[in-house]
Amino acid sequence: MLFEPYKLKNINLRNRVVMAPMTRNQSPNGIPTEEVAKYYERRAEGEVGLIITEGIEVSHKASSAYPNVPRLDSQKARDGWKKVVSSIKEKDGSVIAQLWHCGGFRKLGMGPDPDVPGYTASGLVKPGKKVAHEMSLDDINETIDAYASDAEFCEELGFDGVEIHGAHGYLIDNFFWEGTNVREDQYGGTIENRSKFVTKIVEAVRSRVSDNFIVGLRFSQWKQHDFNAKLANSPQELEKIILPPVKAGLDYLHSSMRRFWESEFNDSDENLAYWTKKISNIVTIGVGSVGLDTDFIDMMASANSTSIDKAIEDISKDKYELIAVGRALIADPEWVIKMKEGRLEDLIPYTKESLLKLY
Repeated sequence: MLFEPYKLKNINLRNRVVMAPMTRNQSPNGIPTEEVAKYYERRAEGEVGLIITEGIEVSHKASSAYPNVPRLDSQKARDGWKKVVSSIKEKDGSVIAQLWHCGGFRKLGMGPDPDVPGYTASGLVKPGKKVAHEMSLDDINETIDAYASDAEFCEELGFDGVEIHGAHGYLIDNFFWEGTNVREDQYGGTIENRSKFVTKIVEAVRSRVSDNFIVGLRFSQWKQHDFNAKLANSPQELEKIILPPVKAGLDYLHSSMRRFWESEFNDSDENLAYWTKKISNIVTIGVGSVGLDTDFIDMMASANSTSIDKAIEDISKDKYELIAVGRALIADPEWVIKMKEGRLEDLIPYTKESLLKLY
Protein backbone atom coordinates (compact mmCIF):
# COMPACT_ATOMS: atom_id res chain seq x y z
CA MET A 1 0.00 0.00 0.00
CA LEU A 2 2.85 2.44 0.69
CA PHE A 3 3.71 2.82 -2.98
CA GLU A 4 0.12 2.83 -4.25
CA PRO A 5 -1.83 6.01 -5.12
CA TYR A 6 -3.73 7.80 -2.38
CA LYS A 7 -6.30 10.60 -2.49
CA LEU A 8 -5.80 13.36 0.09
CA LYS A 9 -8.91 15.52 0.01
CA ASN A 10 -8.95 16.87 -3.56
CA ILE A 11 -5.45 15.82 -4.69
CA ASN A 12 -4.30 12.49 -6.06
CA LEU A 13 -0.93 11.43 -4.64
CA ARG A 14 1.27 8.96 -6.51
CA ASN A 15 1.97 7.12 -3.26
CA ARG A 16 1.80 7.56 0.51
CA VAL A 17 5.36 8.85 0.97
CA VAL A 18 5.62 12.43 2.18
CA MET A 19 8.72 14.60 2.10
CA ALA A 20 9.01 15.96 5.64
CA PRO A 21 9.60 19.70 6.13
CA MET A 22 13.29 20.36 6.73
CA THR A 23 15.01 23.74 7.19
CA ARG A 24 17.67 24.33 4.53
CA ASN A 25 18.79 27.97 5.14
CA GLN A 26 19.26 28.57 1.42
CA SER A 27 16.88 31.51 0.79
CA PRO A 28 18.79 34.82 1.18
CA ASN A 29 16.56 37.68 2.35
CA GLY A 30 13.72 35.18 2.64
CA ILE A 31 13.58 34.61 -1.12
CA PRO A 32 13.62 31.04 -2.52
CA THR A 33 16.20 30.84 -5.30
CA GLU A 34 16.29 28.90 -8.56
CA GLU A 35 18.43 26.31 -6.72
CA VAL A 36 15.66 25.90 -4.14
CA ALA A 37 13.15 25.28 -6.93
CA LYS A 38 15.44 22.66 -8.49
CA TYR A 39 15.92 20.98 -5.10
CA TYR A 40 12.17 20.43 -4.72
CA GLU A 41 11.75 19.58 -8.40
CA ARG A 42 14.23 16.69 -8.02
CA ARG A 43 12.14 15.18 -5.22
CA ALA A 44 8.96 15.50 -7.29
CA GLU A 45 10.73 13.88 -10.23
CA GLY A 46 11.87 11.18 -7.78
CA GLU A 47 8.20 10.28 -7.24
CA VAL A 48 7.65 11.64 -3.73
CA GLY A 49 3.90 11.47 -3.16
CA LEU A 50 3.54 14.74 -1.29
CA ILE A 51 6.12 17.43 -0.61
CA ILE A 52 5.79 19.55 2.52
CA THR A 53 8.12 22.50 2.22
CA GLU A 54 10.68 23.59 4.73
CA GLY A 55 9.22 25.97 7.30
CA ILE A 56 8.20 29.32 5.82
CA GLU A 57 8.35 32.05 8.46
CA VAL A 58 4.95 33.65 8.81
CA SER A 59 4.71 37.34 8.02
CA HIS A 60 5.04 38.52 11.60
CA LYS A 61 7.79 40.72 13.01
CA ALA A 62 8.89 38.14 15.60
CA SER A 63 8.70 34.93 13.56
CA SER A 64 12.38 34.64 12.50
CA ALA A 65 15.11 32.81 14.39
CA TYR A 66 17.46 31.41 11.76
CA PRO A 67 19.35 32.88 8.77
CA ASN A 68 18.24 32.56 5.16
CA VAL A 69 14.87 31.00 5.91
CA PRO A 70 12.15 31.63 3.30
CA ARG A 71 9.25 33.99 3.86
CA LEU A 72 6.16 35.29 2.06
CA ASP A 73 6.20 38.97 3.02
CA SER A 74 7.69 40.38 -0.18
CA GLN A 75 6.73 40.12 -3.82
CA LYS A 76 10.15 38.65 -4.62
CA ALA A 77 9.64 35.93 -2.02
CA ARG A 78 6.19 35.11 -3.36
CA ASP A 79 7.53 35.04 -6.92
CA GLY A 80 10.23 32.64 -5.74
CA TRP A 81 7.64 30.32 -4.22
CA LYS A 82 5.54 30.48 -7.37
CA LYS A 83 8.53 29.10 -9.29
CA VAL A 84 8.98 26.35 -6.69
CA VAL A 85 5.34 25.32 -6.97
CA SER A 86 5.47 25.36 -10.78
CA SER A 87 8.62 23.22 -10.79
CA ILE A 88 6.97 20.61 -8.57
CA LYS A 89 3.72 20.57 -10.56
CA GLU A 90 5.62 20.19 -13.84
CA LYS A 91 6.90 16.88 -12.45
CA ASP A 92 3.36 15.81 -11.44
CA GLY A 93 4.04 16.45 -7.77
CA SER A 94 1.86 17.84 -4.99
CA VAL A 95 3.04 20.41 -2.47
CA ILE A 96 1.95 21.88 0.85
CA ALA A 97 3.57 24.93 2.44
CA GLN A 98 4.55 24.71 6.09
CA LEU A 99 3.90 27.94 8.00
CA TRP A 100 6.29 28.47 10.91
CA HIS A 101 6.67 30.92 13.79
CA CYS A 102 9.88 30.33 15.74
CA GLY A 103 8.62 31.94 18.94
CA GLY A 104 11.14 31.87 21.78
CA PHE A 105 13.97 30.56 19.59
CA ARG A 106 14.29 34.08 18.21
CA LYS A 107 17.11 36.27 19.56
CA LEU A 108 17.49 40.04 19.37
CA GLY A 109 19.25 41.10 16.20
CA MET A 110 17.41 38.74 13.86
CA GLY A 111 15.60 40.16 10.84
CA PRO A 112 13.36 41.56 9.65
CA ASP A 113 13.22 43.78 12.75
CA PRO A 114 16.39 43.32 14.87
CA ASP A 115 14.92 45.14 17.88
CA VAL A 116 12.07 42.66 18.34
CA PRO A 117 12.63 39.83 20.87
CA GLY A 118 11.25 36.32 20.75
CA TYR A 119 7.53 35.94 21.49
CA THR A 120 6.13 33.16 23.70
CA ALA A 121 2.93 32.38 25.58
CA SER A 122 4.29 33.51 28.97
CA GLY A 123 7.75 34.86 28.19
CA LEU A 124 9.18 31.41 28.99
CA VAL A 125 11.47 29.57 26.57
CA LYS A 126 11.63 26.57 28.89
CA PRO A 127 10.29 25.94 32.39
CA GLY A 128 11.63 28.59 34.76
CA LYS A 129 13.51 30.55 32.07
CA LYS A 130 11.74 33.80 31.23
CA VAL A 131 13.77 35.72 28.64
CA ALA A 132 11.20 36.33 25.88
CA HIS A 133 8.27 38.67 25.33
CA GLU A 134 5.01 37.55 26.95
CA MET A 135 2.35 37.88 24.28
CA SER A 136 -0.61 40.18 24.90
CA LEU A 137 -4.05 39.47 23.46
CA ASP A 138 -3.29 42.00 20.72
CA ASP A 139 -0.07 40.12 19.93
CA ILE A 140 -2.02 36.88 19.73
CA ASN A 141 -4.65 38.32 17.41
CA GLU A 142 -1.96 39.87 15.21
CA THR A 143 -0.16 36.54 14.92
CA ILE A 144 -3.35 34.64 14.13
CA ASP A 145 -4.05 37.09 11.32
CA ALA A 146 -0.50 36.62 9.96
CA TYR A 147 -1.09 32.88 9.60
CA ALA A 148 -4.41 33.45 7.85
CA SER A 149 -3.00 36.04 5.47
CA ASP A 150 -0.07 33.83 4.53
CA ALA A 151 -2.35 30.85 3.95
CA GLU A 152 -4.31 33.02 1.54
CA PHE A 153 -1.09 33.90 -0.28
CA CYS A 154 -0.21 30.21 -0.48
CA GLU A 155 -3.47 29.32 -2.16
CA GLU A 156 -2.99 32.15 -4.66
CA LEU A 157 0.51 30.83 -5.45
CA GLY A 158 -0.81 27.38 -6.31
CA PHE A 159 0.06 25.37 -3.22
CA ASP A 160 -2.29 22.46 -2.51
CA GLY A 161 -2.50 23.43 1.14
CA VAL A 162 -0.69 24.62 4.24
CA GLU A 163 0.67 22.85 7.28
CA ILE A 164 0.75 24.80 10.53
CA HIS A 165 3.97 24.03 12.41
CA GLY A 166 2.92 23.35 16.00
CA ALA A 167 5.81 21.13 17.11
CA HIS A 168 9.31 20.97 18.65
CA GLY A 169 9.12 23.88 21.07
CA TYR A 170 8.27 26.64 18.59
CA LEU A 171 5.53 29.20 19.21
CA ILE A 172 2.39 27.07 18.95
CA ASP A 173 4.01 24.22 20.88
CA ASN A 174 5.05 26.78 23.49
CA PHE A 175 1.34 27.47 24.01
CA PHE A 176 0.48 23.75 24.06
CA TRP A 177 2.97 22.81 26.78
CA GLU A 178 2.20 23.43 30.44
CA GLY A 179 5.94 23.83 31.03
CA THR A 180 6.00 27.08 29.05
CA ASN A 181 2.39 28.25 29.14
CA VAL A 182 1.48 29.56 32.58
CA ARG A 183 -1.05 32.13 31.36
CA GLU A 184 -4.14 32.77 33.45
CA ASP A 185 -6.42 33.96 30.66
CA GLN A 186 -8.40 32.09 27.99
CA TYR A 187 -5.14 30.81 26.40
CA GLY A 188 -3.69 29.15 29.50
CA GLY A 189 -4.44 26.79 32.37
CA THR A 190 -6.38 23.77 31.13
CA ILE A 191 -5.28 21.58 28.24
CA GLU A 192 -8.24 22.84 26.23
CA ASN A 193 -7.23 26.47 26.82
CA ARG A 194 -3.64 25.77 25.84
CA SER A 195 -4.97 24.39 22.54
CA LYS A 196 -7.05 27.49 21.89
CA PHE A 197 -4.27 29.47 20.17
CA VAL A 198 -3.82 26.92 17.39
CA THR A 199 -7.57 26.36 17.20
CA LYS A 200 -8.07 30.07 16.51
CA ILE A 201 -5.32 29.91 13.86
CA VAL A 202 -7.05 27.00 12.12
CA GLU A 203 -10.38 28.83 12.23
CA ALA A 204 -8.82 32.00 10.79
CA VAL A 205 -7.00 30.11 8.03
CA ARG A 206 -10.16 28.17 7.13
CA SER A 207 -12.10 31.45 6.84
CA ARG A 208 -9.62 32.83 4.28
CA VAL A 209 -9.10 29.84 1.95
CA SER A 210 -11.35 27.72 -0.23
CA ASP A 211 -13.02 24.53 0.95
CA ASN A 212 -10.74 22.43 -1.29
CA PHE A 213 -7.55 23.90 0.14
CA ILE A 214 -5.86 21.49 2.56
CA VAL A 215 -5.07 22.60 6.12
CA GLY A 216 -2.89 20.42 8.33
CA LEU A 217 -1.15 20.65 11.69
CA ARG A 218 2.20 19.22 12.74
CA PHE A 219 2.62 18.55 16.47
CA SER A 220 4.99 16.64 18.73
CA GLN A 221 5.45 15.59 22.31
CA TRP A 222 9.23 16.23 22.31
CA LYS A 223 10.97 19.61 22.18
CA GLN A 224 14.37 20.43 20.72
CA HIS A 225 15.58 21.33 24.21
CA ASP A 226 13.73 18.50 25.99
CA PHE A 227 13.41 15.15 24.22
CA ASN A 228 11.47 13.68 27.15
CA ALA A 229 8.77 16.36 27.34
CA LYS A 230 5.13 15.36 27.05
CA LEU A 231 2.08 17.37 26.08
CA ALA A 232 -0.10 14.38 26.87
CA ASN A 233 0.58 11.51 29.28
CA SER A 234 -2.37 9.44 28.12
CA PRO A 235 -4.71 9.03 25.14
CA GLN A 236 -7.34 10.91 27.13
CA GLU A 237 -5.08 13.96 27.44
CA LEU A 238 -4.10 13.71 23.79
CA GLU A 239 -7.78 13.84 22.87
CA LYS A 240 -8.16 17.17 24.69
CA ILE A 241 -5.19 18.61 22.80
CA ILE A 242 -5.94 17.59 19.23
CA LEU A 243 -9.74 17.51 18.97
CA PRO A 244 -10.33 21.30 19.24
CA PRO A 245 -8.15 22.17 16.20
CA VAL A 246 -9.53 19.13 14.34
CA LYS A 247 -13.08 20.41 14.84
CA ALA A 248 -11.95 23.86 13.69
CA GLY A 249 -11.30 22.47 10.23
CA LEU A 250 -8.12 20.41 9.94
CA ASP A 251 -7.76 17.94 7.08
CA TYR A 252 -4.81 16.06 8.54
CA LEU A 253 -2.50 15.78 11.53
CA HIS A 254 1.26 15.30 11.21
CA SER A 255 2.49 13.42 14.26
CA SER A 256 6.21 14.07 14.79
CA MET A 257 8.13 11.37 16.65
CA ARG A 258 11.89 11.02 17.08
CA ARG A 259 11.62 7.25 16.64
CA PHE A 260 8.42 6.23 14.86
CA TRP A 261 8.86 2.60 15.90
CA GLU A 262 8.54 3.37 19.65
CA SER A 263 5.36 3.15 21.71
CA GLU A 264 3.95 6.39 23.07
CA PHE A 265 1.93 5.49 26.16
CA ASN A 266 2.19 2.89 28.90
CA ASP A 267 0.25 -0.34 28.40
CA SER A 268 0.33 0.00 24.60
CA ASP A 269 2.81 -0.93 21.88
CA GLU A 270 1.44 1.71 19.49
CA ASN A 271 3.16 4.94 18.51
CA LEU A 272 1.91 8.53 18.61
CA ALA A 273 0.71 8.47 14.99
CA TYR A 274 -1.51 5.47 15.74
CA TRP A 275 -3.12 7.23 18.69
CA THR A 276 -3.47 10.45 16.72
CA LYS A 277 -5.39 8.62 14.00
CA LYS A 278 -7.51 6.63 16.45
CA ILE A 279 -8.56 9.73 18.40
CA SER A 280 -8.96 12.26 15.59
CA ASN A 281 -10.33 9.97 12.87
CA ILE A 282 -8.73 12.21 10.23
CA VAL A 283 -5.80 11.59 7.89
CA THR A 284 -2.59 11.16 9.88
CA ILE A 285 1.05 11.39 8.83
CA GLY A 286 3.67 9.58 10.89
CA VAL A 287 7.30 10.72 10.91
CA GLY A 288 10.44 9.96 12.89
CA SER A 289 13.78 8.67 11.55
CA VAL A 290 12.12 6.67 8.77
CA GLY A 291 14.58 4.78 6.57
CA LEU A 292 17.64 5.48 8.72
CA ASP A 293 19.53 3.35 11.23
CA THR A 294 19.84 6.10 13.88
CA ASP A 295 17.21 8.33 15.45
CA PHE A 296 17.18 12.10 15.29
CA ILE A 297 19.62 13.70 17.71
CA ASP A 298 21.59 16.15 15.61
CA MET A 299 21.04 17.05 11.95
CA MET A 300 24.83 17.04 11.53
CA ALA A 301 25.14 13.40 12.60
CA SER A 302 25.51 10.81 9.83
CA ALA A 303 23.07 7.91 9.35
CA ASN A 304 22.90 4.89 7.06
CA SER A 305 19.88 3.75 5.09
CA THR A 306 17.84 0.88 6.46
CA SER A 307 14.66 -1.12 5.85
CA ILE A 308 11.23 0.51 6.06
CA ASP A 309 9.36 -2.73 6.75
CA LYS A 310 7.84 -1.29 9.94
CA ALA A 311 6.44 1.74 8.07
CA ILE A 312 5.05 -0.51 5.34
CA GLU A 313 3.42 -2.74 7.97
CA ASP A 314 1.85 0.21 9.80
CA ILE A 315 0.39 1.64 6.58
CA SER A 316 -0.89 -1.75 5.43
CA LYS A 317 -2.70 -2.19 8.75
CA ASP A 318 -4.25 1.29 8.42
CA LYS A 319 -2.69 2.51 11.64
CA TYR A 320 -2.19 5.83 9.85
CA GLU A 321 -2.35 6.82 6.20
CA LEU A 322 0.93 8.49 5.25
CA ILE A 323 4.60 8.27 6.27
CA ALA A 324 7.00 11.22 6.08
CA VAL A 325 10.69 10.88 5.26
CA GLY A 326 13.18 13.57 6.26
CA ARG A 327 16.95 13.22 6.26
CA ALA A 328 16.93 10.25 3.88
CA LEU A 329 15.30 12.45 1.22
CA ILE A 330 17.82 15.23 1.78
CA ALA A 331 20.56 12.73 0.95
CA ASP A 332 18.89 11.01 -1.99
CA PRO A 333 16.20 12.62 -4.19
CA GLU A 334 15.51 9.19 -5.73
CA TRP A 335 14.91 7.52 -2.35
CA VAL A 336 11.29 6.63 -3.18
CA ILE A 337 12.14 4.99 -6.50
CA LYS A 338 15.01 3.00 -5.03
CA MET A 339 12.95 1.85 -2.05
CA LYS A 340 10.03 0.85 -4.26
CA GLU A 341 12.39 -1.21 -6.43
CA GLY A 342 14.14 -2.78 -3.41
CA ARG A 343 17.51 -1.20 -4.27
CA LEU A 344 18.70 -0.52 -0.72
CA GLU A 345 22.31 -0.96 -1.77
CA ASP A 346 21.96 2.02 -4.14
CA LEU A 347 20.65 4.45 -1.52
CA ILE A 348 22.88 7.42 -0.71
CA PRO A 349 23.56 7.58 3.08
CA TYR A 350 22.81 10.75 5.02
CA THR A 351 25.85 12.79 6.10
CA LYS A 352 26.46 16.33 7.30
CA GLU A 353 27.67 17.10 3.78
CA SER A 354 24.16 16.22 2.56
CA LEU A 355 22.74 18.87 4.83
CA LEU A 356 25.22 21.56 3.79
CA LYS A 357 24.45 21.29 0.09
CA LEU A 358 21.22 21.87 -1.77
CA TYR A 359 20.82 18.97 -4.16
